[in-house]
Amino acid sequence: MAERGNSEQSAADGEGPTEDGGPAPRPSPGARLGLLLGALGVVYGDIGTSPLYALKTVFTLDRSLTPDAPDVYGVISWVFWSIILIVSVKYVIFVLRADNEGEGGVMALAALARRALIKAGERRAAAVLALGALGAALFYGDSVITPAISVLSAVEGLEVISPRWAVVVLPASAVILTLLFALQRWGTGRVGAVFGPIMLLWFACLGVAGAAEVVRHPSVLAGLSPTYAALFVVEHPVIAFIAMGAVVLAITGAEALYADMGHFGRAPIRRAWFAIVFPALTLNYLGQGALILRTPESRQNPFFLLLPDWAQLPMVLVATVATVIASQAVITGAFSVSREAMRLGFLPHLRIRQTSRREYGQIYAPGVNWSLFAAVLVVVFAFGSSTNLAAAYGVAVTGTFMITTTLVLVVARARWRWGTGRLVLFGVVFGSIELTFFTANLAKVTHGGWLTLLIAICLFTVLLTWRRGADLVTARRTEREGPLPDFIDTLHATNIPRVPGTAVFPHPNKETTPLALRANVAHNHVRHERIVIITGRTANVPHIPWDARLTIDDLGDPDDGIIHITAVFGFQDPTDFPEVLRRAAVHPLARGIALDEVSYFVSRITLRCTRQPGMAVWRKRLFIALAHNAASHAEFLHLPEERTIVLSAEVPV
Repeated sequence: MAERGNSEQSAADGEGPTEDGGPAPRPSPGARLGLLLGALGVVYGDIGTSPLYALKTVFTLDRSLTPDAPDVYGVISWVFWSIILIVSVKYVIFVLRADNEGEGGVMALAALARRALIKAGERRAAAVLALGALGAALFYGDSVITPAISVLSAVEGLEVISPRWAVVVLPASAVILTLLFALQRWGTGRVGAVFGPIMLLWFACLGVAGAAEVVRHPSVLAGLSPTYAALFVVEHPVIAFIAMGAVVLAITGAEALYADMGHFGRAPIRRAWFAIVFPALTLNYLGQGALILRTPESRQNPFFLLLPDWAQLPMVLVATVATVIASQAVITGAFSVSREAMRLGFLPHLRIRQTSRREYGQIYAPGVNWSLFAAVLVVVFAFGSSTNLAAAYGVAVTGTFMITTTLVLVVARARWRWGTGRLVLFGVVFGSIELTFFTANLAKVTHGGWLTLLIAICLFTVLLTWRRGADLVTARRTEREGPLPDFIDTLHATNIPRVPGTAVFPHPNKETTPLALRANVAHNHVRHERIVIITGRTANVPHIPWDARLTIDDLGDPDDGIIHITAVFGFQDPTDFPEVLRRAAVHPLARGIALDEVSYFVSRITLRCTRQPGMAVWRKRLFIALAHNAASHAEFLHLPEERTIVLSAEVPV
């Protein structure tokens, strides 16, 4: 079960309780090494491949940036201190503390902030949840750009070996991406074990290649001083501002540190960062800077030119595999964000398939996968190169940074009890840096940055429209359903005949009558011997154990055969109603239910667009279109097809 997997992970990390509530045992060295390698293979794929294109983009974005010592040291200093402040300090030290029952990510953080603000008023709580939805929309934009720019930048290494290879870059990238998305349906479980060692090899190559050049040009170490970053801004403010739009490429993927915390725990992520990733990235960026100082023309592609001729082709192959891993992490992240958005009421029921029997986090969402693939392929052929695509990169990432900072401030105030001075310091330091990055990237909007903004705006509209539409439908559906106690009284008064068997009715609450129950009684003039109404709710935590999940109510009469079950799920738990019924069957009120004689009755709502107030007509049509393309409600609840009866009812929107 999902709860068990999460408990085992926490125990292995040495930071959480075991299933029986006791303290977690100290992890063995082998377990710690396995988690560290896993974190390398998943968490650091994106930021770990940034050296492929970050400095290249900085020095080709604006030709007024010269490859002399002041400019090179200034850029290196900005890259180094951006990594220190945004990644090491903000994410690794502070943001990883904001775990939602061990889980991370912008939607999980928004749910945590909402729970902290719920006493302050529903409007504030709803506002932070909407902010999380905006962060999720920006993440989707990032999910389109990352596979495209990562794979393109790796395959472009062929051009360094020989210009004749330039003609195969786009076709080869398209083939790699097609294979990558086609393999998603098999899940990452079978290949996940090799991700860590491959990324360990990748970071070793980064460090060795950079260190070799630093040894030849040790004066580049001066670029680690923050004074060069300050001088760069003072002496060339316009150039520095433009360069900031590309420097941010060195920290893209920082949000993955937080988003993937639930898979590995914060300790392995921190160890991997400080022991392996951060030193390797620093050495490689220093090496690229030293190479540009020694050979100015190398700024066209300093990453691959950092290597000797014999090592360039092998490095292209390793880089390609590394970028595939980076893309894999973003794609599976999109699957997870989609499921969390669905759990929190911002998306309709999507078709989700588990790709692992033991790991609930390994899922496949076919609709998300192929929509993402189509968008990525369009982007690859539309932009044609990683340099052109870099102009579109950064807006979504920096927007997500600022949203995360805002939500962390909410959590820090409400849950960590930070004082005003500490909050202001955190907000000013990180907010000002991220606002600078965001503003600098806005200058790239007309050169391609509009793409991620367009994706984010469209998806944000979809998320809010679905949530608002669902609220409207719920209100109008409630009017048609009528009070459940009155309906039960009618059953008692009219002596409706009973037929053998158990009828289960999934329903949002226990106050109103399921439309399928009303229709069954009205048309068949009978009721089942046992009637079970199940309400599923999603909490703002990832996992809830079974012993705290179910509440069973006899609805006032323990002898009439009608009961109500409330099942509370974490937003990472499978919504499995047959399992709910099986777990509830041991309860005294549910004893006697023959699980092999159960029939499930589902109310299917047919939506009709009207001009009633509540939402613009075009948004109502969008909502109806989303509802038509949603996954089957029975499939979402894991109901067996052979025992499920669907009854329809029309509801105006």
